[in-house]
Amino acid sequence: PGGCPRALIVKFMKFASKELTLQKSRGKKELGFSKNVLVLCVNLLQLSAKYGPVFTIYVGSLRVVVLYGQEAVKEALIDQGDEFSGRGKLALADKLAKGRGIIFSTGERWKQLRRFALTTLRNFGMGKKSVEERIQEEARFLVERLRNTHERPFDPTIPLTHAVSNVICSVVFGDRFDYEDQKFLTLIKLTEGNDELFRSFLAQLYNFFPTLMDYIPGPHQQLIKNAEEFKRFVLARVKMHKESLDLSCPRDFIDAFLIKMEQERQNSQSEFNTDNLVRSTLDLFFAGTGTSSTTLNYALLILLKYPEIEVHEEIDHVVGRSRSPCMADRSQMPYTDAVIHEVQRFINLVPLNVPHAVTRDTHFRQYVIPKGTTIFPVLQSVLGDSREFPKPEQFNPGHFLDENGAFRKSDFFIPFSAGKRICVGEALARMELFLLLTTILQNFTLKSRIDPKDIDITPLPSAGISAPKPYQLCVLPR
Repeated sequence: PGGCPRALIVKFMKFASKELTLQKSRGKKELGFSKNVLVLCVNLLQLSAKYGPVFTIYVGSLRVVVLYGQEAVKEALIDQGDEFSGRGKLALADKLAKGRGIIFSTGERWKQLRRFALTTLRNFGMGKKSVEERIQEEARFLVERLRNTHERPFDPTIPLTHAVSNVICSVVFGDRFDYEDQKFLTLIKLTEGNDELFRSFLAQLYNFFPTLMDYIPGPHQQLIKNAEEFKRFVLARVKMHKESLDLSCPRDFIDAFLIKMEQERQNSQSEFNTDNLVRSTLDLFFAGTGTSSTTLNYALLILLKYPEIEVHEEIDHVVGRSRSPCMADRSQMPYTDAVIHEVQRFINLVPLNVPHAVTRDTHFRQYVIPKGTTIFPVLQSVLGDSREFPKPEQFNPGHFLDENGAFRKSDFFIPFSAGKRICVGEALARMELFLLLTTILQNFTLKSRIDPKDIDITPLPSAGISAPKPYQLCVLPR
């Protein structure tokens, strides 16, 4: 932006940094708070050390209650799950989703759509072609693609994104796409463009000062244009589905939703309409593409960084070379399972979690939190708790192994969040991570272009998802 808008932004930021006076709420003490700070700059660890596990910050003019540490996060999201099941304010998400779909809806709409999505995904896990079989099929396509690199260095981001995206496309749209399909490539390009735009400073600033930012050109405006292109793509697929719909035999998520719309046609309270179909489809596509592909991308980088983390032997012993890995193998592969869990813990994919909100005036510990208040349950504070994970800043699969080498579960492992708003696609993501990573390592040895000690595993700067910096590797057939 030019000088005038930048000056306006600075003025707003200075205004937002003023101290506010402590108030009382119905005779109860309100939460203590720090100086008002932009969430991009706040050091929540230092603030929690000063103010305790429950404190308030101001993001622009938005009052946010931060929950820091396993006890506070668990108490809120699980023990008081109903009260903390609202969706917090994110101005840019509100602009794009308009309160529709699964992720950013609230109240009865959210309950109906979430329940439907969970049931539908579960049913597809047991259908003619199970989700596991769809992932195994995609893993074979991915292996063939990696084999065609012929041991030359390449950036794994694109092939991993295509493979993971194709799994959710198979579930949502009914079919996987060929890796060279132009519509698929356009969809992926838009998705990757959005990821980059969301990481931009101005896009993040939109969440703090939306009214001001509506008048300023920048990447946030491109996100809005992209949203319309995504919508057109989904509506075209919906039209195709309507023309070949069999009410007795749903092929995918869109079919199941259309059938539900028909069943609920006379129900004036139903949330099953075209707008929610489009948004729910996009929610599943975005969440199902970005998170798992980024985790796999990070996993390969970490395995390059730490070549002593060796899972080939266990894969060879349990799976062998003559068949594809399956989910039944996981219980016999504690070390591989521990490596995958440690990747998820270590990379801390969504450090601040997607914001929650309280659905009513809520008594929490000695405080009263007013209805609608935005809540940040900081996942980083749980996944990085040194009481559960000694030296949490170090990558160590031993965090998930007991003294006998058996897999050890942990209540502190919450990369998918917890409680009522836990990720709808958790089961799908767990399957993808295990099946795709073990299939890659069953077929290839990873080779770094540089000395492992020089590999940088710090994430790209972002207020959203922790993604690795771009890198290249070689895969050598085993």
